[in-house]
Amino acid sequence: MQQLVLDMSLPNGPSLANYCAGTSGAALAHLKLWLGRAGSTLRSPVPSYLWGGTGCGKTHLLKALRAALQDQGDKAGWLDADLQAPAEFDETWACVLMDDVHAFSTAQQQVAFNWFVHAQTLQIAVFATGSLPPADLKLRDDLRTRLGGGHVFALQALSEPERRAVLRQTADERGIFLSDEVMDFMLTRFSRDLGSLMELLDLMDGYALQTQRAITIPLIKAMMDNT
Repeated sequence: MQQLVLDMSLPNGPSLANYCAGTSGAALAHLKLWLGRAGSTLRSPVPSYLWGGTGCGKTHLLKALRAALQDQGDKAGWLDADLQAPAEFDETWACVLMDDVHAFSTAQQQVAFNWFVHAQTLQIAVFATGSLPPADLKLRDDLRTRLGGGHVFALQALSEPERRAVLRQTADERGIFLSDEVMDFMLTRFSRDLGSLMELLDLMDGYALQTQRAITIPLIKAMMDNT
């Protein structure tokens, strides 16, 4: 059977609290420490770069940081590879966030470099993510060296046993019974990143309550047929 890839967001949005760090706890602790030092004079302006493969949670952490800043009443500049018309640099930003820099076009690299220069001049932190370590990025030299000039964290996707453990714990907390067969089905037939798996669990729970049925493989297939 062809694997189904679900493009689904987390119900409550990415947050630092719902990021399952696994072996990437140092990066999470770093972001929490920076965020906790509210006020521009207390937060370090040293740039931070998070890198890793698909499913390690790079974008999750960056969006979680942006959401946390918004909750505190702060603004952050945002630039990703899909953004073709970025905003002008704003001196009131609490930080600059750049996602998936490895995919930046020439024009986006120019914007990123300009933002970096402004941010460093004003002692504003830059947080960026990419799929490769800084030295291996195929970017303009002046941008690549700045990305690697501060804190660098390598993120690792959760292993399958870790994903299973998180799913099991979450299901138990919600009073959901997940058989080994159902968990095998989830991990082999759907997107394996934890965000999509947690959203799938949420959908399964809702559909099971709606239909008054236990969560089984036939129920998941019926749910997908009715989606």
